[in-house]
Amino acid sequence: MALLIILITCFVIIFATRQPCQAPDDFMAASSPGHIIIGGLFAIHEKMLSSEDYPRRPEIQKCVGFEISNFLQTLAMIHSIEMINNSTLLSGVKLGYEIYDTCTDVTVAMAAALRFLSKFNSSGEIVEFKCDYSSYTPRVKAVIGAGYSEITMAVSRMLNLQLIPQVSYESTAETLSDKIRFPSFLRTVPSDFYQTKAMAQLIRKSGWNWIGIITTDDDYGRLALNTFTIQAVANNVCIAFKEVLPAFLSDNTIEVRINQALEKIIAEAQVNVIVVFLSQFHVFNLFSKAIERNINKIWIASDNWSTATKITTIPNVKRIGKVVGFTFRRGNMSSFHSFLQNLHMFPSDNNKPLNEYAMLLAACADAKDSDLSQCISNYSQGTLAYKANKDIERNFSLRNDFLWDYTEPGFVHSIQLAVFALGYAIRDLCQARDCQNPNAFQPWEQIQSKCSKECLPGQMKKITKSQHICCYECANCPENHYSNQTDMDHCLLCNNETHWAPVRSTMCFEKEVEYLNWNDSLAILLLALSLLGIVFVLAIGIIFTRNLNTPVVKSSGGLTVCYVILFCHFLNFASTGFFIGEPQNFTCKTRQMLFGVSFTLCISCILMKSLKILLAFSFDPKLQKFLKCLYKPIPIVFTCTGIQVVICTLWLIFAAPAVEENVSLPRVIILECEEGSILAFGTMLGYIAILAFICFIFAFKGRKLPENYNEAKFITFGMLIYFIAWITFIPIYTTTFGKYLPAVEIIVILISNYGILCCTFFPKCYVILCKQDTNTKSAFLKMIYSYSSHCASSLAVSHVSLDTTNSNVTTTSRSSGGKSAAWQKREDFQAQVFACVCRENATYVSNALPRKRTSSI
Repeated sequence: MALLIILITCFVIIFATRQPCQAPDDFMAASSPGHIIIGGLFAIHEKMLSSEDYPRRPEIQKCVGFEISNFLQTLAMIHSIEMINNSTLLSGVKLGYEIYDTCTDVTVAMAAALRFLSKFNSSGEIVEFKCDYSSYTPRVKAVIGAGYSEITMAVSRMLNLQLIPQVSYESTAETLSDKIRFPSFLRTVPSDFYQTKAMAQLIRKSGWNWIGIITTDDDYGRLALNTFTIQAVANNVCIAFKEVLPAFLSDNTIEVRINQALEKIIAEAQVNVIVVFLSQFHVFNLFSKAIERNINKIWIASDNWSTATKITTIPNVKRIGKVVGFTFRRGNMSSFHSFLQNLHMFPSDNNKPLNEYAMLLAACADAKDSDLSQCISNYSQGTLAYKANKDIERNFSLRNDFLWDYTEPGFVHSIQLAVFALGYAIRDLCQARDCQNPNAFQPWEQIQSKCSKECLPGQMKKITKSQHICCYECANCPENHYSNQTDMDHCLLCNNETHWAPVRSTMCFEKEVEYLNWNDSLAILLLALSLLGIVFVLAIGIIFTRNLNTPVVKSSGGLTVCYVILFCHFLNFASTGFFIGEPQNFTCKTRQMLFGVSFTLCISCILMKSLKILLAFSFDPKLQKFLKCLYKPIPIVFTCTGIQVVICTLWLIFAAPAVEENVSLPRVIILECEEGSILAFGTMLGYIAILAFICFIFAFKGRKLPENYNEAKFITFGMLIYFIAWITFIPIYTTTFGKYLPAVEIIVILISNYGILCCTFFPKCYVILCKQDTNTKSAFLKMIYSYSSHCASSLAVSHVSLDTTNSNVTTTSRSSGGKSAAWQKREDFQAQVFACVCRENATYVSNALPRKRTSSI
């Protein structure tokens, strides 16, 4: 009984495999109707069965050797088309498909290509001959496939006749990039140029330089061999041998050539690395025999078979050695995985490969998962067609995970890219056409279409939620980036230190160098204020020189002191000019030093004047004694100024200010003076602030002196203005940047300089020019006498009161020329006040009011 079953099975196999197609539709593997038909070419079977050495009749034979991985590629195309039909990409337009099995044979693939070229809706499957096919409507609008480069080249030459777009998901032969020979060919995988280059670099970096190569005797194998040889020479890699196998497994010499290649590998014992440019069918046979011969090498895999699950099912495959391969980019596989899980629910009426797979699963229902692939390979199409449909569906649903394990993500992703690229091209063509009409557009029009519109210079590709790299949006290049070509993947970054670019720029622009220029409106205003200040200084100097002998000038310390202070103000106003214009190392060093030293000298002189006033009108003997010891004008001025000179000198030696390019701003380079040391800069300003504070204290003590000649009150106001200006300066200076940063310091210098100048000299100038009657010796003496009498009386009363409290004082009459002790003490204090007002008026006061002179300045 068992023998009978085997004989029946063999008969079914022989009958089914020898049965040629009777009609063109028998030749079709899978189809689905639609407004627009997409063709597909897949090697679902590994070879075409023939009992003869060579064909004797022009007929297409049946194919054998069901290939699960290629069957999955067919499902990937179907799934992608279903995704488009279920989306809004082609609203109202349905894509259909006609898929043919090439049986890994060029002749079969060309027969399918003839069907693609036949006229649409032609009952006789006629391919019309025309001189111009521009208005010719073929059966399909585009073709997906084929996988193998040898087949793709043959099919492409036929499709070129009508410029039907052909998008391959696997063919990597470099020659297919030649648009002159293959104008309608497109692909979603890189050419072998990049793969062979990567292989050669991998071998070189791994330290291997003695290798072998095995390839096929076809366009793909020969071109890959030539390209790799060039890359190997460039990377100093030597090729020990080159073995070439027949391109198709149906070749009767395939077994002999494989054995010869293995013998060569064994003979070249020093060759441990072998580069393999073969299909997965060839590799399966090669490795199966290599394991029998205990050959253990390092195999460099091409992308054709590097991820083929079929290779992993070879028994004892680990004994072959190590395999290092290159593969294609992967995408999101979740949707395809769900499709496979529900495949048993997919209509199989017009899908012969799906039916065949279901029958093969039923035939191998008892096989283990690890043996299922081999079982399917051993069976052939239609061997157990007698199985009930219910059993087929049950076994089909139980083996869904088997298909997922055999899925090659790189190829599936490439097929999805190919289908969606055509989908987007059709969408662009159908925007202004009724694509439900098959004659709405011709196939060759798609070659000018893309999934997405071309990104212009100044833009870059922005990947969308779609997993397809051909589908993208165009985004403008951000600031400081540019693109100068169309469809650039990313924008190029400008050199931020020297160049900039606006949004959506096609080039970089040189940054403009900016600084506080002489013709800037703010700079002109500040310069005008500085010049006005210098005019005031000169005017005050002239006024004081012409009124040299007046009490107001003499009470100011004399012309020498006034000249020194006015000269310091002049230098302060002049120093602002060093903050304007293109910074130079000299100006950067000069401006701070000039301001720091001149302002310190100015404050030092005013400090001495404040001390002098306090000493002149101080009636406390102890305080007066201390002030007289402290009051050394020239030494103190030189010491105070000298300390600032030392600070500035150390600053120049160890961290001198220098010119610096500030490139932090996006569009300009700010040429500015870098202070060198913030500590030194702060020390210089802090030292001036300390002197100003001491000056403020001394002046505040003497603020109630005679009004017309009182400098102390105005010095106090001048110091307050200084403090307010520089306290405000600190936060503004630290938070300001750009070319107007020097202007901040100029403004503060002008405010503090004007404040001190106005408070020190303007009241005196007002008295000299407008109150000349008070600027005389008599008026001066009268004012002094009145002020000193009042002060002395107050002191006398205070002393009398004190004496009365401490003891009983009895006053006795003396002679008419005698005086009381209290009256004598009051006279002594008055004499002190008169004598201390001013050195220049001391003699005159002593002659007018004769009394004992207690002190003189």
